[in-house]
Amino acid sequence: MTDLFNIRRDFSLKTLDEADAVADPMQMFELWFHEALAAEALEPNAMNLATATPDGKPSSRIVLLKQIKPDGFVFFTNYESLKAEQLNVNNYCALNFAWHELERQVRIEGRAEKISPQESDTYFEVRPAKSKLGAWASPQSKVIPDREYLEHLILDFETRFAGKEITRPDNWGGYIVKPHLIEFWQGRKNRLHDRIRYRMMNDGWKIERLAP
Repeated sequence: MTDLFNIRRDFSLKTLDEADAVADPMQMFELWFHEALAAEALEPNAMNLATATPDGKPSSRIVLLKQIKPDGFVFFTNYESLKAEQLNVNNYCALNFAWHELERQVRIEGRAEKISPQESDTYFEVRPAKSKLGAWASPQSKVIPDREYLEHLILDFETRFAGKEITRPDNWGGYIVKPHLIEFWQGRKNRLHDRIRYRMMNDGWKIERLAP
């Protein structure tokens, strides 16, 4: 059996103090995100998206952040996927970013809402052609018989759109996660990590330090 007890790493790169916390957590997130870009973090916009059924059964997966807006975080998906089915009946969700190169993570809780069709069109237009065809071809989260079935679907849509503009399918688009909680975590020595949490209150964001 693999010994996991002795896998450990001490963190010492940076600190996070209350004085470092700007008033708006979305601005704080952008600062950290740009530092992750500068550090050449692997897939810096990769985030874990956790959703749940109405009776609380959770599921999670990695998706890509595609926009940071003043009021939230935007990602795109098939509106008939499992994540979308769960968000349609329970739009509470959580996001998590892990930037190991900086010994940091950001944890977010909020509600997801569909963005406008026009906003989804704008992003779809700049996607590579193969990704556009994939959005048409993939019956996301559904059981398929084999890989060849999917590849045949791709070929069918390549033929359908040959020489034509690949438009956005109606069942594909974006969500924005509007946060009510954002926590910034900075690794420190001896597991005494820095945790600064923002909570949305009636009069705006409240900043608090949490025990590690």
